[in-house]
Amino acid sequence: VQLQASGGGLVQAGGSLRLSCATSGSADSINSVGWYRQAPGKARELVSTVTDDGTTTYADSVKGRFVISEISAKNSIYLQMNSLKPEDTGVYLCHVDASYRDWQGSEEVWTDYDYWGRGTQVTVSS
Repeated sequence: VQLQASGGGLVQAGGSLRLSCATSGSADSINSVGWYRQAPGKARELVSTVTDDGTTTYADSVKGRFVISEISAKNSIYLQMNSLKPEDTGVYLCHVDASYRDWQGSEEVWTDYDYWGRGTQVTVSS
């Protein structure tokens, strides 16, 4: 699975951006897709994910402002970011948790893999 994120940029506080992540390749199962971010000098943190059953998760800091969506037919993941704050600044990375099935004799074995895109920079000025 390959991921390519886009849509980042420089925006003033209170503005909006829409991030896109184009995916290609295939897996036997896609367990979740989502967005993470990493600010300078800070650890990578979860922004939002959606699981294969449609359950969405948001970081407390973005609840009510960000909306994640996935369009399977277009192999794309989106993150609509509204009411942006300077603390939202960082590199945003799209992520896919995929599984592959294999057989060991008569036993079905599933292996999970994490895939990351290269990221897109979001800078929010005050």
